[in-house]
Amino acid sequence: MTAVIFGAVVVLTAVFAFVNGFRDVSTSVALAVRTRALTPSVAVLLAAFFNFLGALLSALLAVAVSQTWINLPGGTDGLNILLAGLGSAVAWGILLWWRGIPASSTHALVGGLAGAGLASLAVGGTGVGGVDRSLLLQVVLPLVLSPLVAYSGSFLLVYPATWAARYTQPSVVNQRFRRSQSIAAGAVAFGHGLQDGQRVNAVLLLALLAAGYSDGGTVPVWVALLSAVMITAGTLYGGWRISHTIGYKITRVDPLRGSVAQIFSAVMLFVGAIGLQWSLSTTHTVTSAVLGAGENQNFSVTNRKLVIRIVGLWVLTPAATAALAFVLALALSPVAG
Repeated sequence: MTAVIFGAVVVLTAVFAFVNGFRDVSTSVALAVRTRALTPSVAVLLAAFFNFLGALLSALLAVAVSQTWINLPGGTDGLNILLAGLGSAVAWGILLWWRGIPASSTHALVGGLAGAGLASLAVGGTGVGGVDRSLLLQVVLPLVLSPLVAYSGSFLLVYPATWAARYTQPSVVNQRFRRSQSIAAGAVAFGHGLQDGQRVNAVLLLALLAAGYSDGGTVPVWVALLSAVMITAGTLYGGWRISHTIGYKITRVDPLRGSVAQIFSAVMLFVGAIGLQWSLSTTHTVTSAVLGAGENQNFSVTNRKLVIRIVGLWVLTPAATAALAFVLALALSPVAG
């Protein structure tokens, strides 16, 4: 039974990675397409290439990430928690994609694992005991604070960018920043692969540990390749519903502001993944940066009703996935024994 449930976790993790790439391609391509820096086809191919590289390299960081998440119980109990948590995160991600709402896969996964752990305790299991204290500093706080930092940093960086371009013809400014935005789009895609690839690798490492197939000290090659390939496949398939929301519905941006938003987002993702080993939501970071850059204009261009709706769903995401995972874990508990 352990082998069967482990296989189900691997399959569902692959689905989670695909949905992640499918939904989060918008963070890389939306602004570049909106400002005509890249055509849609070129933007998606560029994002897929750099997503693959980032996700492949993220395997080098996944061990540290998995050690700051949760200590699962061994055997079918731990695998059941992963299965329910992943199922709730995938279902919630597809629902919000259908509604065209950008939301964090990481928030959904953390909430799902928490809800499934509570369900395990409710049926007499061992739950997710032994939560590492560093979880708060390396996962929870960065996820909460990253939208505020992205919004503020992007808003403030518009000032020096517009000051430097004050004596340049608008057409020349747009041309130059479209070029920089092409580079920034690739950087965001690479940062997305680094950040979200870690989570996929970490989940598979936790599954291997729970099943007793690994000591969790290294990431197997097949795990790294599965994560990278599935995220890239989702990116290539593309999720244009969310891209339309970020690029056209939230606020209006020109090439200068789009470039500022993506460059600042990429820096945050790199520093978080490599320098600080923090889990940052690519969706929250880029969406907040776009909003900050768009807000720094002389006239109101922000769809405030939509922004309030998006932020409300961001807050709701962990609770919703926790509740759904709780129900799924209870339903699966007879199978897990």
